[in-house]
Amino acid sequence: MAKFKIIANPSAGHGKGERAIPEIEQELRGLNLDFNLVRTERPLHGIELARQAALEGVEVVVAAGGDGTVNEVLNGLIEARKTSQNRPALGVLCTGRGNDFAACLRIPADLAGGCRVLQGNRRRLIDIGHVVGGKYPQGRFFANTVGVGFDAIGTIQVAKLPDWGMLSFLIAILKTILLYYRGPKVRIDYDSQSLTSSTLMFLTMNGQRMGTGFQMAPEAQPDDGWFDLVLVRQVSRTRILSLIPHFLKGTQATQPEISTQRAAKVSITALEGVLPAQTDGEILCVDGTRLDIQLLPRQVEVVCPKEVGA
Repeated sequence: MAKFKIIANPSAGHGKGERAIPEIEQELRGLNLDFNLVRTERPLHGIELARQAALEGVEVVVAAGGDGTVNEVLNGLIEARKTSQNRPALGVLCTGRGNDFAACLRIPADLAGGCRVLQGNRRRLIDIGHVVGGKYPQGRFFANTVGVGFDAIGTIQVAKLPDWGMLSFLIAILKTILLYYRGPKVRIDYDSQSLTSSTLMFLTMNGQRMGTGFQMAPEAQPDDGWFDLVLVRQVSRTRILSLIPHFLKGTQATQPEISTQRAAKVSITALEGVLPAQTDGEILCVDGTRLDIQLLPRQVEVVCPKEVGA
């Protein structure tokens, strides 16, 4: 049995995932790592492959792709726990568009560096989230984020663009400003508190970053037992543009239209309008009315660089 199962998404990064596979294999062989590589063939296939790897007793299951691939592998690992005592660690090799979860844990974006992290096989035990609603009434686990409103529409738009790095996300934001500039009125219940607001965007963050370089929750840590919540109240189109530099620098909490909180349990209910939502870059719904989100502390080991979680 191979020690590492590499689950490679050939569609990640608009084909970057497929082009990266020979380099991944070359790097891992050069490090004398015992591995087996399989490709995903369809949406959600990564869940099946990760679950099977866990059932087979693999020690580390590696998502080679972007945040969506990490999400599928994570869900497969958690599903396997229903019938298996094996608890594989999660590894990440960055071949996707955003790779925001990897950045949160300081996993190198380059494949050579990422493979060396796998060789070191150092671990950090992290929290994960669970969201119920939309296409997933049974729930879906997530590593990095759930985004509601403007963020979700932007996710749909960026998927239509080539992988131009940060430029793709900036173009998607400009398109979203034209398409979606008035969000729903929502009630947000978090832990023992509640608020009602007209909302352009609401983020539940386990990690720090989204969209390659937007510092949505710069103080977040994926093992502190809390989500970092970011609420952007309804603003004008021009104000959206002026907020972008703050999200790039992580200074948005200084702006009067933005509120931040921490919580371990969150419910979002649409009072007027609907809830477009995404999790880890995958669409949860475009017309949902309620999402229930819960933090599950210290659930999964992730293979990280030595200096992270040391």
